[in-house]
Amino acid sequence: MTATLPSNSSTTPARSGGDLDAVDLDAIDPTVPAEPVNVAEFGFEGRFEDWTADTRWFEYTKAADPVGLGYTPKVPAERFGPELWQGGRTRITPLDLSEPLGITSGPATSPGLVANFVSIRAGDNVHTEVNATSQLYYVMTGRGFAVVNSSLIRWQKGDFITLPASSPATFHAEDDAAMYWVHDEPLLRYLGADATKPRFRPTVFPRSRAVEELTKVAEADGASAKNRVSVLLANAEEEQTLTITHTLWAMFGLLPDDQVQKPHRHQSVALDLILDCEAGCYTLLGRELDENGEVKNPTRVDWEPGGAFVTPPGLWHSHHNESGRDAHLIPVQDAGLQTYLRSHDIRFQRFGNHS
Repeated sequence: MTATLPSNSSTTPARSGGDLDAVDLDAIDPTVPAEPVNVAEFGFEGRFEDWTADTRWFEYTKAADPVGLGYTPKVPAERFGPELWQGGRTRITPLDLSEPLGITSGPATSPGLVANFVSIRAGDNVHTEVNATSQLYYVMTGRGFAVVNSSLIRWQKGDFITLPASSPATFHAEDDAAMYWVHDEPLLRYLGADATKPRFRPTVFPRSRAVEELTKVAEADGASAKNRVSVLLANAEEEQTLTITHTLWAMFGLLPDDQVQKPHRHQSVALDLILDCEAGCYTLLGRELDENGEVKNPTRVDWEPGGAFVTPPGLWHSHHNESGRDAHLIPVQDAGLQTYLRSHDIRFQRFGNHS
């Protein structure tokens, strides 16, 4: 069986010789067996190996959605309290959800990221060295200095620090200090890869500039009508994704008193750090919106200052402040990677059109 190619086709036949304008359709028909090959003709000797032991076969509907079918565990909406970093000795505390995620290779807060609380007593230090392409540190309390690949920098409360691959660091605390540390080592473990090539330069986003930029946004006309009152931090290297690293996304946000930030959703997992709030700040999570554009049958996650919680991918979520005082938060996501893959799929609630 043959078919004639268009005269302007640039397709090259799989084998040389014969009619270049004809394709043998039997050669690519999977139901037609191929002729056996005599490897002796090519000068090879030895016994062939059987590599079929690990094959599995599924009818399409039985495996097209492993998450919905329960093979791949869903990301839980979990909370972590400030007691994990307050007081006590110098330590690193992973916010570990590896067990419910079915991950056995090490700590993970989401499939691709792990968040940690880092506690450093005054005069102590912590050394960090991970197989990650991107690290983000937010200084929650205290001040000190760090040695990163023989470079020396200062840090203080409110600073953001990002480090690329191959960036062992030692953080020295001058006062009692705590940090929120997120990196993508779980992703590298899953890929079986080593991060060796830095994709951006080590960068400090100072507290003073972060507060200045957020104040501009909050005081601008129409700020209260925006879906979020926030500043997205970005690195000059990330011209396509506009994110803080090529895999990570970070937001410095304000939730004003007596306001509701309307629902939105995205496919990246958000690891949310609550900086300050009073009782009455919370997030509603759900899979659908109702006819009024509100989260339908929501799960409520109450905020706690100095605590963190996980927003699973694909869930609509809205933020509410009924506390009588402004609140601040920092979500960190793998949205740099998701944006580059064109799979972030961020959507905002629009009354009458929830898509």
